[in-house]
Amino acid sequence: MEKTKKIPETHPLEPFLPHNARILMLGSFPPKKEKWSMDFFYPNMQNDMWRIFGIVFFNDKDYFLLQSRKKFDKDKIKTFLTRQGIALGDTAQTIIRHKDNASDKFLEVVEPTDLKQILSRLPECKAIITTGQKATDTLLSLIQAAEPKVGSFSAFNYDGRSMRLYRMPSSSRAYPKPLEEKAAVYKQMFLELNML
Repeated sequence: MEKTKKIPETHPLEPFLPHNARILMLGSFPPKKEKWSMDFFYPNMQNDMWRIFGIVFFNDKDYFLLQSRKKFDKDKIKTFLTRQGIALGDTAQTIIRHKDNASDKFLEVVEPTDLKQILSRLPECKAIITTGQKATDTLLSLIQAAEPKVGSFSAFNYDGRSMRLYRMPSSSRAYPKPLEEKAAVYKQMFLELNML
């Protein structure tokens, strides 16, 4: 029986790059579109990134939900990210899904993101945050840095710029850590970066 050839997918979103961004957060790749609650990063209602941000910055896990609580509020999120100086993207530009889901375990990175091009648009960026192991592994293939432990950082230089690489826990519910514990790790990072 012949295996079906998997078709590569190109990233469906442009990176979100406010000019004032001091940090760049990079995940791996979005889930399939039918799982999206909005056309933006971390769109799946089963992903807790926006709940983590709600807890860290507003002490309210539902802060970024629309009143219906069935979707995230993209406009509120983008306004907040711009005000805070947080850019978003993913480490993979083109992938092959080996299973019909967004699990990093079954994503094959065909083409990584053009990090140099992204950072050229973020002159104030001093730190890159990866939000999972696949994102960390992919980024480490593009830079010269030691892999930090989850919740910590390593210093590195990129294109004449001194930077930090933070390795944060995945916001996926598949990552076995309670929401409040994940939020505490992110909060510590934002405190270290003087963003809280």
